[in-house]
Amino acid sequence: MAVLTHLARFGDACVSFALPPRCPGCGVVVAGDHRFCLDCWAGLDFLGGPACQRCGRPLPDETLGVTSCAPCLARPPAFDHASAAVAYGPIARALALKLKYGRRPGVARTMARLMQRLVPAGDDVVLVPVPLHRWRIWTRGFNQSALIAGTLAKRGGVAIALDAIERHRRTPPLRDMNPRQRAATVQGAFRMRDAEQVRGRRVVLVDDIFTTGATAEACARVLRRAGAAEVRLVCWARVVVRDGDPVR
Repeated sequence: MAVLTHLARFGDACVSFALPPRCPGCGVVVAGDHRFCLDCWAGLDFLGGPACQRCGRPLPDETLGVTSCAPCLARPPAFDHASAAVAYGPIARALALKLKYGRRPGVARTMARLMQRLVPAGDDVVLVPVPLHRWRIWTRGFNQSALIAGTLAKRGGVAIALDAIERHRRTPPLRDMNPRQRAATVQGAFRMRDAEQVRGRRVVLVDDIFTTGATAEACARVLRRAGAAEVRLVCWARVVVRDGDPVR
């Protein structure tokens, strides 16, 4: 047994020498897996100050006692709460692109480590990843939100329902659309596959990027109709406009 232990350690040392851990942001060699270099770590804008209790939009420090932003007061979203680990920026964007298009599924674990603090605990909590259409999964090979949700579930010891909802209608990429176009595009694109997995439970909807909230709203409406007691959105990064209201 001692010999096997020494051999395993030797093998790990050889792998570390040949393939040293690298910063998820820029790729330079770092001390350990999922660790950032100092420059990339400083480039991440962690969210955690005053924020809207519904959509999670950061609020100025001087708005003491304010619990909702103007857009949520005018039109409350379908989900109960949204939160993100970091604001969308160069480093956050680099990780999202590596995960989605660079075929680097290990980046999902990096994201999940920093998102874990946002996930509530409890036997009634269930994680539901935002689904991709089957054609997108066949092309990409995986659903990035499902990879993140799987790591969150394992690390937090909470339930996960990978197939509770499905994207039954194929939709074009939303990145070049305005908020109204996004909402219209995803309307009716999701449906429940197994309502029993979410009925009466606190659902944590998991996604990588929060831009306008159109996709999250469409999923939240489906989950609400299925009987979810609460729908929270947790994502890696969100687009934030500091000097004015972001258009949701």
